[in-house]
Amino acid sequence: MKKTVIIYGTSTGTCEDLAGRIGAKLGVDNIINVTDLDDSVIADNDNLILGTSTWGAGEVQDDWYDGLKTLKGANLEGKSVAIFGCGDSESYPDTFVGGMSELYNAAKNAGANVIGGVSTDGYTFDESESVVDGKFVGLALDEVNEDDKTDERIDAWVAEIQPSL
Repeated sequence: MKKTVIIYGTSTGTCEDLAGRIGAKLGVDNIINVTDLDDSVIADNDNLILGTSTWGAGEVQDDWYDGLKTLKGANLEGKSVAIFGCGDSESYPDTFVGGMSELYNAAKNAGANVIGGVSTDGYTFDESESVVDGKFVGLALDEVNEDDKTDERIDAWVAEIQPSL
């Protein structure tokens, strides 16, 4: 596997926990908070795995606002980016994991090869900006209502993205 970093934004610790679990499955120990993201982190890594929780009306976690500026200003040509997000599909069925869409758009616009789209099959929600062509733009996780499915979803996603990393 090429040099990989997992970058997360968290308010309650859930996304940080998920980043650690994904890192353990991938064998990646370079896991940082988005508050530590700068141009050198991007330059030093071939693969970026980006994670956010979703807040408000489908927005990224607050610490990601500066991180998004860094991503948008970067040249991600030749880099692979995978995205994961956590949300609450029962309380926020109209904006479920919507924060992932902002990470996706920033990465795509900066030239990244975004990998790891996930089918919406098996998820309960009404709408999400993070669904493109019938798939989530990354791994959608709901630790509030569907935590019993998290390990299985992480395992399937890791198996899918690992060959591209």
